[in-house]
Amino acid sequence: MELGQRRRDPYLAFNFLVEIGGLVVGGFTEVSGLQLEVNVQEYQEGGVNEYTHQLAGPVRYPSRLILRRGLTDADVLWVWFRQVVRGEIERQNLSIVLLDSTGAEKRRWLFTGAYPVRWVGPELRAGTAEVAVETLEFAHHGLPRT
Repeated sequence: MELGQRRRDPYLAFNFLVEIGGLVVGGFTEVSGLQLEVNVQEYQEGGVNEYTHQLAGPVRYPSRLILRRGLTDADVLWVWFRQVVRGEIERQNLSIVLLDSTGAEKRRWLFTGAYPVRWVGPELRAGTAEVAVETLEFAHHGLPRT
């Protein structure tokens, strides 16, 4: 490392925000489903026996966006999910924002047209002192091209 160069440590996974419709909603303990992949379509060209062409196909999102958080009195997400259950689909943009150690935004993943499609309540056990955690899954149109 050259003199005067700063060391660049990776960002820590616990320092993030969840925004829905541009507003920060609750404190989430876990986010998963940040996945994007390009389907590969194979094409065998006649007379070419050494390889198969690997062509880029459509983009897909192999997992729904999954958010986990401690259960609180804040019921905005529960109300939104209940609306979906009644057939009132209101899509919103949902952002996962990764922060650095100073709280500055470093990465943002924007999921367009998101709405909740699954809710899982907490597992309750009298013999433990664990936080009651709810899980919400969101369908979405994906990450827009930038």
